[in-house]
Amino acid sequence: MTRALIVIDVQDSFLQREAWAATNAPDIVERVGRLVEHARSNSDLVVWVLHSEPGSGGPFDPASGHVRLMSGLEPRPGEPVLTKVVHNAFTTTNLQHLLTQNEIHDLTICGIRTEQCCETTARLASDLGYRVTFVADATATTPIEHPDAPAGRSLAEVLADPLTLQADEIVRRTVYALAGRFADVVTVDDVVGAAAGGRDDAQVRAGIPAGAVAH
Repeated sequence: MTRALIVIDVQDSFLQREAWAATNAPDIVERVGRLVEHARSNSDLVVWVLHSEPGSGGPFDPASGHVRLMSGLEPRPGEPVLTKVVHNAFTTTNLQHLLTQNEIHDLTICGIRTEQCCETTARLASDLGYRVTFVADATATTPIEHPDAPAGRSLAEVLADPLTLQADEIVRRTVYALAGRFADVVTVDDVVGAAAGGRDDAQVRAGIPAGAVAH
């Protein structure tokens, strides 16, 4: 065992937000599930990470009952479930200790959100010396408003604003930022061996620019 699959924040908390209706990957559970089954079949370590904001009163507050994996994802005995309170999966958990203990050198990263917890974890993992594979179409995100946008707008107003960064654009930006610098950027089909070559439908859905996938 030299590789670990890190599943980041695929939790019910996001389903409580109106913005989730505009996610780029409403089938994120199925996409992540394919990676999980592939990892298990190769005896790779699967590590589950959840995000918690104790005392916040929102959907990431453990008291809300939403800090749990989305339906369809179930850790097996022996698969660690870690809880973090910052963006990256390392700083407030014992993830690095677990990886060292299991002699893991290669990480495959997927989950929510693409540009936030997933990208931040990938960058830090690379700086720590791990070989990182970032499965772009097995990450999900939602549109981001311009910093100067007025508060309290409806989702329809946010989506209609030309200054809003749409979910597919966010994935593209993350691909450009990571590929060849911090990670190999791939698709689910690349990982599970189902891709027929070339730029497949999964890449197109993920918003991965042609030529931006680095192996």
